Amino acid sequence: MSIKNSIQRFQIPQIMGVLNLTEDSFSDGGSFLAPSAAVAHAMAMIEAGAELLDIGAESTRPGASGVPAELEWQRIQPVLAELRAKAPKVLLSIDTQKAEVAERAIALGADIINDVSALQFDPDMLKVIAAHPGIRVILMHMQGRPQTMQVSPHYDDVQAEVIDFLQQRAEYAISQGVAKEQIILDPGIGFGKKLKHNLTLLAELDSLSELGYPVLLGASRKGFIATISPSSADQRIGGSLATTMLACLNQVSIIRVHDVQAHRQFLDVFAAIMDAGA
Repeated sequence: MSIKNSIQRFQIPQIMGVLNLTEDSFSDGGSFLAPSAAVAHAMAMIEAGAELLDIGAESTRPGASGVPAELEWQRIQPVLAELRAKAPKVLLSIDTQKAEVAERAIALGADIINDVSALQFDPDMLKVIAAHPGIRVILMHMQGRPQTMQVSPHYDDVQAEVIDFLQQRAEYAISQGVAKEQIILDPGIGFGKKLKHNLTLLAELDSLSELGYPVLLGASRKGFIATISPSSADQRIGGSLATTMLACLNQVSIIRVHDVQAHRQFLDVFAAIMDAGA
């Protein structure tokens, strides 16, 4: 596909920086448990070009165990409060499946709730989102639960099944009072999927964009990259950038990444090249 043919399709997504307040996340678990370290890292990501931050205090890596809502909130509260004061214009997302945590975070100034269960884990989460029309919600596809999702995942047609699931979850949320404008969809790369499933979803991203909702892509540092090119989590920037190029060509609205500076540079250069070919 030439630049002239691609120019009609390309879109520069917003960068969402990942802030893990956990001891066991796959890429940087334990690095930012201290609120001061977390805030410093968050501010560095903003300086590097992140327009959104996704703050998570419960790991959802394969095999991860859950944490109580109170512990999750104890980790989030001081970081969210300080970031809301220091970065009032940056959109802050809270990666949680628990309505109690979401409600508290919204009261403290969160803009987005990122629910990897697509509003299925906690029956009260849907009520929280519907009660706050100014809040966005990310609905992600996951086969199974984090504890078991990578134990022999199976699909007859992964693309069709993921799209059907996300469309159904979005329509159900709307039927329960959530506005369409609040919803963002995420195909859930690496969540209950083998290498071939991840590659198929990435190769056919355009069909997800055609559902009419903003799309978030979270492929940064994921294990499928190492399956193709053996590498530790912090050595997967090249593979992550390959998925970001696909995001640009398939109307993805947000990319969720760990290496903000590298992605900001990639997007700026990519946009300049595409603009030159217009």
